[in-house]
Amino acid sequence: MRSGRPDPDRLLQRMAALCARSEQCSFDIGSKLRRAGLPDADVRNILDRLKADGFIDDRRYAGSFARDKVRFSGWGKLKIRMALASKRIPAPTIADALDSISSEDYRKALVSAATLKARTLDLADHGDRTKLMRHLAARGFEGSVCSAAVAYLVKKTEDPNGLHTHRNYGNMWVTNPQGPMSQTHKGRKDRKVR
Repeated sequence: MRSGRPDPDRLLQRMAALCARSEQCSFDIGSKLRRAGLPDADVRNILDRLKADGFIDDRRYAGSFARDKVRFSGWGKLKIRMALASKRIPAPTIADALDSISSEDYRKALVSAATLKARTLDLADHGDRTKLMRHLAARGFEGSVCSAAVAYLVKKTEDPNGLHTHRNYGNMWVTNPQGPMSQTHKGRKDRKVR
């Protein structure tokens, strides 16, 4: 059994190998090094070295994290913002990461989360519509986007033949005749679609 001070060179190699396998942020790597028993001065030195060698880049990490959480976990931007803030990522970096999310991926995540939950609800009931709104909000979607998704699903259940009316939700998601939601621009007039 080994005791004593951990070897900084060995930990540097281990952290570099970890960063080579997957994106890591400086907060997570720093936490791992502190748990291993390294003093703060050694932790700072290792983090500086990993950053200089390109193993750690918090901007790259934040962008990858945001895109992956939307695509694979179905998170909204509010939940992603909170998760990145908890990892001490700077606010401008978080804003850039959220901007890097594809609007198509975000729409798909919203539609998927709303549709899956709506299958267990009666959207004609106000209480169930509220449950759907709370579910989407808990997944981190913005209130206006949640409202538009609920309105879309309610309209879809009222009009099963696929004839939908476009609504102006102020640059939010609205219905179209193909079924999935699409983005509209502010100022568009309501119109009937065949």
